[in-house]
Amino acid sequence: MTPSDKKIRTQNWLLPLLVFLIFSIILSCILYNEFVDNQAHVRTLAELNAMTYAEHITSELAQGIAVTDSLQGILISEGDQIRNFHHVAASFMTSSIQSIQLAPNGVVTDIYPEAGNEAVKIDLIHDEKGGEISRYGRDNDLTVMQGPFPLLQGGTGIAIQNPVYLEDSNGEKYFWGFTIAIIRVPDIFADSAQALTNFGYEYRLSKTVSPLTPEYTEVYSSGAVLTDPAIYCFEVGCCSYKLEVMPSDGWNSGSQFPILFLCGFFINLLLSSLTYAILVLKERHETLKALSVTDPLTGLLNRHGFDEAWTRVLKAHPEAPCVGIQLDIDDFKFINDIYGHTAGDLALQELAGSLQRAFPENAILCRSGGDEFSVILTGTTCQDSASRIEAFTFIPKSFKYNGIDYPFHISLGYAGYPKDSTDPSVLLKNADMALYEVKLRGKHSCLPYRQGFHSQKRLRLGFALRDISQNLPGAFLIYKADPQDDHILYANQELIRYAGCKDMDEFLAYSGHSFRGLIRPDEQALVEKSIWDQIHSKANGPNDYVQFHFVKKDGSCHPVLDHGRIVENTYFGTIFYVLIMDCALLDTHYNN
Repeated sequence: MTPSDKKIRTQNWLLPLLVFLIFSIILSCILYNEFVDNQAHVRTLAELNAMTYAEHITSELAQGIAVTDSLQGILISEGDQIRNFHHVAASFMTSSIQSIQLAPNGVVTDIYPEAGNEAVKIDLIHDEKGGEISRYGRDNDLTVMQGPFPLLQGGTGIAIQNPVYLEDSNGEKYFWGFTIAIIRVPDIFADSAQALTNFGYEYRLSKTVSPLTPEYTEVYSSGAVLTDPAIYCFEVGCCSYKLEVMPSDGWNSGSQFPILFLCGFFINLLLSSLTYAILVLKERHETLKALSVTDPLTGLLNRHGFDEAWTRVLKAHPEAPCVGIQLDIDDFKFINDIYGHTAGDLALQELAGSLQRAFPENAILCRSGGDEFSVILTGTTCQDSASRIEAFTFIPKSFKYNGIDYPFHISLGYAGYPKDSTDPSVLLKNADMALYEVKLRGKHSCLPYRQGFHSQKRLRLGFALRDISQNLPGAFLIYKADPQDDHILYANQELIRYAGCKDMDEFLAYSGHSFRGLIRPDEQALVEKSIWDQIHSKANGPNDYVQFHFVKKDGSCHPVLDHGRIVENTYFGTIFYVLIMDCALLDTHYNN
C-alpha cells in the first residue's frame, strides 16, 4: 500500500469518527437537557404532591383538634363539667381516634372508652415526660401535640391537648384543664399514605418532638430510604411537621433517556456508517476513474487519460508552447523473446520511472501501447527542452534478469507546438515521424522534427524489417558463437527449404537446434576448430570462410561454403551471421 493509499484509508476512518464524535456530543447535550428537564419536572410534581398531601394531613390532624375544640365549647356553655361525657365522647369517636379525655386542672379524670385506658389517668402538669409541654400549652393558651408515643393497645399515638380557660363569677379567666384527643398513627394518615403509594411515591412524615425543640422525630413512613426528597413543612398544634416524598423509581422515573439514548446511538452509528460508505464509494469511484485513465503496469496515463489531460491543457492555455515526444524501446521484441515478458515488463517500468524522474513537472506522461510512450512538455519549446530530452535519451537504462542488470536503449523523436505545426493534433504525428527517422538512422538516438520528414519513410523501415531477411539471395543463418552452446537463433526461408524442411519448427527439430547438427559427422571437428579459432580471436566483424558438407533432412550431403561474420549482440552475446552457399551451384556459375 502506497503512502497516498494509507492517507486515503486514514481519511476514510477519520471523517466517520469525527461525525460519530460530533453527533455523540450533540446527543450528550440532548440527553443531559432531557435528564435535567425530566428531573425538574418530576421534582416539581413531587413538590406539588408533598404540598397537596401535607394539606390533607393537616386536615386530618385538624379533625382531632376539632374534637377538643368541641369539648371546650361544651364546657364553656355548660359550666365546668360535661354531663353525659361518655355519650358525648362516643358521638365524636372515629376510626382514627384512640380515646377522648378530660383533664380538669391538668389531671386526667374522664376517658372514653375507659376500658383499657385506665393507665392514662395521670397528672399532665406534673408528668415527668410530658409535663413541660403541658405547662407550655397551659401558660400560652395553645393547643399542643405530644408524641408520637406507643399505645398500650399497640401502635402509635399522638396526644392533642387543648387548654380550656373559663370565667369565674367575677369575670376573671382561670385555667380549667385540658380537653384531649388521642389519635392513632398511621390510621389518621391512612388515606394520604395510600394515595402517595398509589401515585408511586415513597414518603416520610416527621414532626418536632415538642414546640420547645427543633428536633424532628419520624411519625410514619413507607420504609424506603429517601434520596434528596422533595420536602414540604407545615405547622399543626404548635409543632412543625415535615413531609418528604420521592418517586419510587427514583428521580428519573418517566424519563425518555433510555429510548433517546438507544435511538440516538443507532442514528449516530447509521450516520457514521453512511459517511464511511460514501467515502469508500467515492474512493472506489476515484480508483475506477484512475484505473480507466492509468496504465496498470507503469502507473503512467494510458492513451485515454493522456488525451483527456492534453485536451485540458489546450483549453486552459491554447496559445502556450509545448513539446510532443514519441519514444519506444529499441528491439523490445528481442527482450521479450530472449528474457521473457516479465523482463520486458521490468524494462517498461524502468523506462516509466526514468521518464518521471527526468520530467517531474509540467509534463503529461503516457504509455500509449506496447513499448511506445508519449510525452507532452507544457510551457516550453524544442530549443529550451533539447538538452533535457537528449540527456534523457542517453541516460543508462537497464532491467534485471536472474540477478543481472541488462542494458536497453530507446529511440526518441520530438516536435514543437506551434513551431512545427499550428494544429495540436498534428504535434505527436510529427514527433512520430522524427522517431522513425531515428529508427532509419540506426536507433538509440533522438531527433527533433524537421520539414522533409515524411511518413512514407516508415514504409522503408517496415520493408527492411519484414522482407530483407526472408528474401536475401542465399541461405541465411544466425547461431550463438559458444563452444558449449551453438544454438540456432534464426534461419531464413531459403535455408529451411535447402535443408529439406517445411518450416522453422521442423528445421529446428531436425537439426536439434544446433549448428553442429548440419555438418557431416566426419567434418564436425575440423569445422568447429576453424569456427572456434575465430571465436577465440575475439575478432568482431571480419569475415571467415569454412567449407563443409551440409547434411539435409533426407540424409544427403552437399558441399557448401560457409561465409560467416562474428558480432557482439546486446541481448544474445557473441553470435555468428552466416551465408550458406552450395558449392555445386558456385561451380556451375563461376567455373570453380
